[in-house]
Amino acid sequence: MKPHLKALILAGGFATRLRPLSCTRPKILFPVLNKPLLEWTLESLARSGIKEAILAVNHQTALHIKNSKFSKSKMKITYSYDPPKKPLGTGGAIKHAEELLRSDDQFLVVNGDIFTSINYAEIVKAHEEKGAVATIALFTVKDPSRYGVAELEDNGKIKRFIEKPPPDACPSNLINAGIYVLTNEIFKYIPKGRKVSLEREIFPKLVEEGKLFGYMFNGLWTDIGKAEDYLEINKILLDKLNWEQKNVVWEKVKIEKPVFCGESVTIKDGSAIGPYVVLGKNVSVGRNVHIKNSIIFSGVSISDFSLIDGAIIGENAVVGERVKISRNCVIGDHAVIGDDVSLAEGVSICPAKEIFRDVSESKCII
Repeated sequence: MKPHLKALILAGGFATRLRPLSCTRPKILFPVLNKPLLEWTLESLARSGIKEAILAVNHQTALHIKNSKFSKSKMKITYSYDPPKKPLGTGGAIKHAEELLRSDDQFLVVNGDIFTSINYAEIVKAHEEKGAVATIALFTVKDPSRYGVAELEDNGKIKRFIEKPPPDACPSNLINAGIYVLTNEIFKYIPKGRKVSLEREIFPKLVEEGKLFGYMFNGLWTDIGKAEDYLEINKILLDKLNWEQKNVVWEKVKIEKPVFCGESVTIKDGSAIGPYVVLGKNVSVGRNVHIKNSIIFSGVSISDFSLIDGAIIGENAVVGERVKISRNCVIGDHAVIGDDVSLAEGVSICPAKEIFRDVSESKCII
């Protein structure tokens, strides 16, 4: 890999399919095992020898990143600011960062809302060997219709690329994993001054010219945008990393591993936590509470005799006594769930919303 290769991270803004979990937290700062997704990405890039990351963001997202208290390692971080109220799309964001990227003949592009174990150095090496204008990381999934789908020739050249095809029209199970190596020639293909979709407008042109290649990889990959995917990646990492929780001891609490806790977590007698639970810092759990298969963000308070199974609870939310929260429920930051409330599977509660009645069907409470 050539020295001083830069990575452009398409950090996006606040829109996320995990909405309404938070109105203020950028999706790249969503915690995975209590560590922001962006921090995981930067650490992985650094291990592959990348020394500079350019974050393509709007000003509000940049402010949240700068104010966040996570370790940015020794990587140099630069910002490419989106124009106010003017979404650029994937291609437009790359074009907008052209002046920051042109000094090198190739660069990486990474979607900021993915978690992956890919070795970035390996995809760069494959790109250099093929002499491609663009190389896409490709990952095999069961249902490719949610993504861009590629069909490969034997030499790795992509002969078809279809963005989000119907299930019966997918040419393969190889999806666009949101990781690209691009040469400076790509800038000739991207028009300036408007929103451009790399996937819908640029990749088909490169396919026609035989300049788009694919790099297949195995390991971990997920888009954290859906509740079930976000829960699953935390679950996989809890298994894979075999966490040992040495900083907490509760004599009268049942802990079924794996469980991962942040600092200053309190759990009262008779509660059962786990398996597959992540508790953020300053979480308070009352007596005889049962939590499993769930992610509880920092500052959450959960009162006595409540049951949480397969849910995501946002920062500083308050859960009353004898509350039942079912699978794939998403509770927004600062929301309040009153005593004796039951939430059916798939219910979403917007930030700061107060709920004092049962919600018996899957819906979003605004």
